[in-house]
Amino acid sequence: MHGIHTIDTGFGRPAFDAAYLVVERGRGAFIDSGTAHSVPRFLQALRTAGLRTCDVDWVILTHVHLDHAGGAGELLTHLPNARLAVHPRGARHMIDPAALVAGATAVYGEAAMRRDYGDITPVASDRVVEASDGFAIDLAGRALLCLDTPGHAKHHIAIHDERANAFFTGDVFGLSYRELDTARGPFIIPTTSPVQFDPDEAHASIDRMLRYAPEAMYLTHYDRVEDVARLAQDLHEQIDAMVAIGRRHAGDPDRERRIADEFAALYVDRAQGHGVTLAPESVVALLEVDIRLNAQGMAVWLDRAAR
Repeated sequence: MHGIHTIDTGFGRPAFDAAYLVVERGRGAFIDSGTAHSVPRFLQALRTAGLRTCDVDWVILTHVHLDHAGGAGELLTHLPNARLAVHPRGARHMIDPAALVAGATAVYGEAAMRRDYGDITPVASDRVVEASDGFAIDLAGRALLCLDTPGHAKHHIAIHDERANAFFTGDVFGLSYRELDTARGPFIIPTTSPVQFDPDEAHASIDRMLRYAPEAMYLTHYDRVEDVARLAQDLHEQIDAMVAIGRRHAGDPDRERRIADEFAALYVDRAQGHGVTLAPESVVALLEVDIRLNAQGMAVWLDRAAR
């Protein structure tokens, strides 16, 4: 639709992590890059779309978390004419990814890093373009507007595609897995990050995107969703509920576990209200990683807010 091709990056599980190829008059732009292991899927997407590697002008990163950006350097080695657009706060991490690698290795371990993300290839500085707020990309006459959208991360942009009247939202518009779709449409929950979640900024970024009256959002996790106004309201309600849960357990010695347990109950309750018929334990299993990360993100925000 509108020359937008969804790429399952292969990270995590099927239909979990998406990137996109936007095609306009024989020219291409990738939105996000997946991991280094994802590169063959991107090259196949080009072949399927009838494009050559030299026809790609841009790789645009919503933010530099490794499931979105870890493969950018390796992908660019195959794209001789492409430049990398990234939030100004993320540009240095693409040029020298040592800090990203060290941080992720400390969390996951070296073996898991190599298994899940592969080698993180630096990007030459002369190929990196800082996409500050309002930065406009012209893809063969197609306007792609980059907006600063913090909340999930300080180095996050959302990309408005004027022709499609849609946003590529990275993680700032939550996550929505197709297994939880019902007759009422997609089910959505917010996604924090372990270090930079900010609920006020998340609310503001969602509202800013809504002012463009988009007909669809293209999520990293996962794919195109419509019914945008309803989903935005769901996100606003859940962000507030999550903050209330976090504050209720702020002083608990085992607060992260307690927060995670209440987040799980919140999401199950809302899923059931949405008509999801999976057993509660199946919903929790599907969202297990996200519940854990959301609890971590909330704990970090509570510490920062208390200072």
